[in-house]
Amino acid sequence: MAYCTMNDIRDQLDEVKLVRLTDDESLGKVGTARVDKAIADAGEEIDGYIGSRHRLPLTPVPEVLRKFAVDIAVYNLYSRLEQVPENRATRYRNALIFLERVAMGKISLGAGDPEGNPPASDAPQVSGENPERLFGRSSLNGF
Repeated sequence: MAYCTMNDIRDQLDEVKLVRLTDDESLGKVGTARVDKAIADAGEEIDGYIGSRHRLPLTPVPEVLRKFAVDIAVYNLYSRLEQVPENRATRYRNALIFLERVAMGKISLGAGDPEGNPPASDAPQVSGENPERLFGRSSLNGF
């Protein structure tokens, strides 16, 4: 599932960088197929994490996933051809940490979380009832 668009990528990378990272044929223009592939790969990576906790596809898509999808897609574009800049690698690692925590139920997807955090079925149940004691001083007398 695509969690971001080409325009989201363009908001992060200027046209010159985007051409440099995607124009394998040296045509002087953005290789849209490569950007689309990076976006699709980012979506698959995100689904791999959140699919363990949430039913896919997410509808509606929580907005927080767009930011992380962009970070993963940009990392994928850089890693195809050259050394990934440290700030991009850090953003990628942070995205994975967030997704791991979502998968473990430690972080919510925000207001758009389709199942809450944790889902109601996993939430602890509290009871005010106390069962009668099985063992006490009188029942253990002599031991």
